[in-house]
Amino acid sequence: MVADCLAGDGRLAVVMLRPGWERDYYGRPPVHAVAGVGEMIQCERLADGRYNIVLDGQMRVRLEDEVRPELPYRVTRARRLAEVFPEGGPAALAERLRALRAAHAKLLDVLGRGHADLVGRLTVAGATPGAVIDRIVSAVVPDAAVRQRILEAVDVSERLDFATAALADLLAMVSGSEAEDEGAEA
Repeated sequence: MVADCLAGDGRLAVVMLRPGWERDYYGRPPVHAVAGVGEMIQCERLADGRYNIVLDGQMRVRLEDEVRPELPYRVTRARRLAEVFPEGGPAALAERLRALRAAHAKLLDVLGRGHADLVGRLTVAGATPGAVIDRIVSAVVPDAAVRQRILEAVDVSERLDFATAALADLLAMVSGSEAEDEGAEA
Protein backbone atom coordinates (compact mmCIF):
# COMPACT_ATOMS: atom_id res chain seq x y z
CA MET A 1 0.00 0.00 0.00
CA VAL A 2 2.76 2.46 0.92
CA ALA A 3 4.70 1.61 -2.23
CA ASP A 4 1.57 2.20 -4.32
CA CYS A 5 0.92 5.54 -2.58
CA LEU A 6 4.51 6.62 -3.18
CA ALA A 7 4.19 5.67 -6.84
CA GLY A 8 1.07 7.87 -7.01
CA ASP A 9 0.57 11.27 -5.40
CA GLY A 10 2.02 10.26 -2.02
CA ARG A 11 -1.27 10.73 -0.15
CA LEU A 12 -2.79 8.25 2.24
CA ALA A 13 -6.07 8.22 4.16
CA VAL A 14 -6.04 7.05 7.75
CA VAL A 15 -9.35 5.71 9.00
CA MET A 16 -10.36 4.24 12.34
CA LEU A 17 -11.83 0.76 12.51
CA ARG A 18 -15.29 0.49 14.07
CA PRO A 19 -15.84 -1.50 17.28
CA GLY A 20 -15.96 -5.23 16.58
CA TRP A 21 -13.20 -5.01 13.97
CA GLU A 22 -11.37 -7.91 15.65
CA ARG A 23 -13.81 -10.45 14.14
CA ASP A 24 -12.74 -9.53 10.59
CA TYR A 25 -9.32 -7.93 11.02
CA TYR A 26 -7.74 -9.72 8.05
CA GLY A 27 -10.79 -9.18 5.86
CA ARG A 28 -12.67 -5.93 5.42
CA PRO A 29 -13.71 -4.85 8.93
CA PRO A 30 -16.12 -1.93 9.20
CA VAL A 31 -14.56 1.54 9.35
CA HIS A 32 -15.75 5.00 10.30
CA ALA A 33 -17.03 7.16 7.46
CA VAL A 34 -14.70 10.10 8.18
CA ALA A 35 -10.93 9.85 7.74
CA GLY A 36 -7.90 12.08 7.66
CA VAL A 37 -5.78 12.37 4.52
CA GLY A 38 -2.12 13.23 4.61
CA GLU A 39 0.85 13.48 2.32
CA MET A 40 3.82 11.24 3.06
CA ILE A 41 6.63 13.66 3.84
CA GLN A 42 9.07 11.07 5.19
CA CYS A 43 9.28 7.43 4.30
CA GLU A 44 11.80 4.80 5.37
CA ARG A 45 11.60 1.24 4.10
CA LEU A 46 12.66 -1.26 6.74
CA ALA A 47 14.62 -4.45 6.12
CA ASP A 48 11.51 -6.59 6.64
CA GLY A 49 9.57 -4.70 3.91
CA ARG A 50 7.49 -2.56 6.26
CA TYR A 51 7.72 1.23 6.27
CA ASN A 52 8.05 4.01 8.80
CA ILE A 53 6.18 7.00 7.44
CA VAL A 54 5.37 10.53 8.53
CA LEU A 55 2.17 12.08 7.19
CA ASP A 56 1.42 15.77 6.93
CA GLY A 57 -2.32 15.98 7.53
CA GLN A 58 -4.03 17.87 4.72
CA MET A 59 -7.77 17.33 4.90
CA ARG A 60 -10.67 15.45 6.35
CA VAL A 61 -12.77 13.32 4.02
CA ARG A 62 -16.01 11.38 4.04
CA LEU A 63 -15.46 7.94 2.55
CA GLU A 64 -17.96 7.03 -0.12
CA ASP A 65 -17.67 3.81 -2.06
CA GLU A 66 -14.85 1.32 -2.14
CA VAL A 67 -13.15 0.69 -5.47
CA ARG A 68 -10.57 -1.96 -6.33
CA PRO A 69 -11.76 -4.58 -3.78
CA GLU A 70 -9.22 -7.04 -5.20
CA LEU A 71 -6.39 -5.16 -3.46
CA PRO A 72 -5.23 -6.25 0.01
CA TYR A 73 -5.94 -2.72 1.27
CA ARG A 74 -8.81 -0.34 0.69
CA VAL A 75 -9.10 2.25 -2.04
CA THR A 76 -12.18 4.44 -1.82
CA ARG A 77 -13.73 7.45 -3.40
CA ALA A 78 -13.90 10.23 -0.88
CA ARG A 79 -15.35 13.70 -0.63
CA ARG A 80 -13.47 16.49 1.12
CA LEU A 81 -15.30 17.81 4.17
CA ALA A 82 -15.78 21.55 4.14
CA GLU A 83 -15.09 23.57 7.28
CA VAL A 84 -18.13 25.32 8.75
CA PHE A 85 -17.29 28.50 10.68
CA PRO A 86 -19.38 30.59 13.05
CA GLU A 87 -20.56 34.04 12.06
CA GLY A 88 -17.43 36.18 11.72
CA GLY A 89 -15.45 33.35 10.10
CA PRO A 90 -12.07 32.12 11.36
CA ALA A 91 -11.39 35.47 13.07
CA ALA A 92 -14.23 34.73 15.49
CA LEU A 93 -12.23 31.76 16.80
CA ALA A 94 -8.87 33.53 17.19
CA GLU A 95 -8.90 33.96 20.98
CA ARG A 96 -10.16 30.44 21.64
CA LEU A 97 -7.56 29.07 19.24
CA ARG A 98 -4.79 30.95 21.10
CA ALA A 99 -6.05 29.35 24.32
CA LEU A 100 -5.90 25.89 22.71
CA ARG A 101 -2.33 26.54 21.53
CA ALA A 102 -1.39 27.68 25.05
CA ALA A 103 -2.97 24.57 26.60
CA HIS A 104 -1.08 22.42 24.11
CA ALA A 105 2.23 24.12 24.95
CA LYS A 106 1.52 23.76 28.70
CA LEU A 107 0.69 20.07 28.29
CA LEU A 108 3.92 19.42 26.42
CA ASP A 109 5.84 21.35 29.08
CA VAL A 110 4.23 19.38 31.92
CA LEU A 111 5.08 16.16 30.10
CA GLY A 112 8.68 17.30 29.65
CA ARG A 113 8.26 17.47 25.90
CA GLY A 114 7.86 21.21 25.60
CA HIS A 115 9.86 22.47 22.69
CA ALA A 116 9.04 25.68 20.85
CA ASP A 117 9.95 24.15 17.49
CA LEU A 118 7.55 21.23 17.98
CA VAL A 119 4.72 23.51 19.07
CA GLY A 120 5.44 25.82 16.12
CA ARG A 121 5.40 23.00 13.57
CA LEU A 122 2.08 21.69 14.82
CA THR A 123 0.41 25.07 15.05
CA VAL A 124 2.16 26.95 12.27
CA ALA A 125 0.99 30.51 11.71
CA GLY A 126 -1.21 30.77 8.66
CA ALA A 127 -2.66 27.27 9.11
CA THR A 128 -6.44 27.16 9.11
CA PRO A 129 -8.09 26.88 12.53
CA GLY A 130 -9.31 23.39 11.63
CA ALA A 131 -5.79 22.27 10.68
CA VAL A 132 -4.36 23.60 13.95
CA ILE A 133 -7.04 21.77 15.94
CA ASP A 134 -6.51 18.54 14.03
CA ARG A 135 -2.72 18.64 14.36
CA ILE A 136 -2.80 19.28 18.09
CA VAL A 137 -5.42 16.60 18.71
CA SER A 138 -3.62 13.98 16.62
CA ALA A 139 -0.34 14.72 18.41
CA VAL A 140 -1.47 14.63 22.04
CA VAL A 141 -4.93 13.10 22.55
CA PRO A 142 -4.40 9.40 23.27
CA ASP A 143 -8.06 8.29 23.16
CA ALA A 144 -8.86 7.20 19.61
CA ALA A 145 -12.62 7.57 20.13
CA VAL A 146 -12.16 11.19 21.25
CA ARG A 147 -9.90 11.91 18.26
CA GLN A 148 -12.52 10.40 15.94
CA ARG A 149 -15.33 12.47 17.49
CA ILE A 150 -13.28 15.63 16.95
CA LEU A 151 -12.35 14.63 13.39
CA GLU A 152 -16.00 14.08 12.49
CA ALA A 153 -17.21 17.48 13.74
CA VAL A 154 -17.74 19.65 10.66
CA ASP A 155 -18.39 22.83 12.65
CA VAL A 156 -14.95 24.22 13.51
CA SER A 157 -16.25 25.95 16.65
CA GLU A 158 -17.62 22.63 17.90
CA ARG A 159 -14.32 20.91 17.03
CA LEU A 160 -12.49 23.59 18.98
CA ASP A 161 -14.78 23.01 21.99
CA PHE A 162 -14.15 19.26 21.87
CA ALA A 163 -10.38 19.76 21.52
CA THR A 164 -10.24 22.29 24.35
CA ALA A 165 -12.12 19.91 26.65
CA ALA A 166 -9.85 17.00 25.69
CA LEU A 167 -6.71 19.02 26.46
CA ALA A 168 -8.20 20.28 29.75
CA ASP A 169 -8.88 16.66 30.73
CA LEU A 170 -5.31 15.66 29.84
CA LEU A 171 -3.84 18.60 31.75
CA ALA A 172 -5.94 17.73 34.81
CA MET A 173 -4.86 14.11 34.57
CA VAL A 174 -1.13 14.80 34.24
CA SER A 175 -1.23 17.62 36.80
CA GLY A 176 -3.00 15.27 39.22
CA SER A 177 -0.42 12.54 38.69
CA GLU A 178 2.38 15.07 39.21
CA ALA A 179 0.81 16.14 42.51
CA GLU A 180 0.55 12.49 43.55
CA ASP A 181 4.23 11.95 42.61
CA GLU A 182 5.27 15.00 44.64
CA GLY A 183 3.18 13.79 47.61
CA ALA A 184 4.86 10.38 47.45
CA GLU A 185 8.30 12.00 47.50
CA ALA A 186 7.54 14.17 50.53
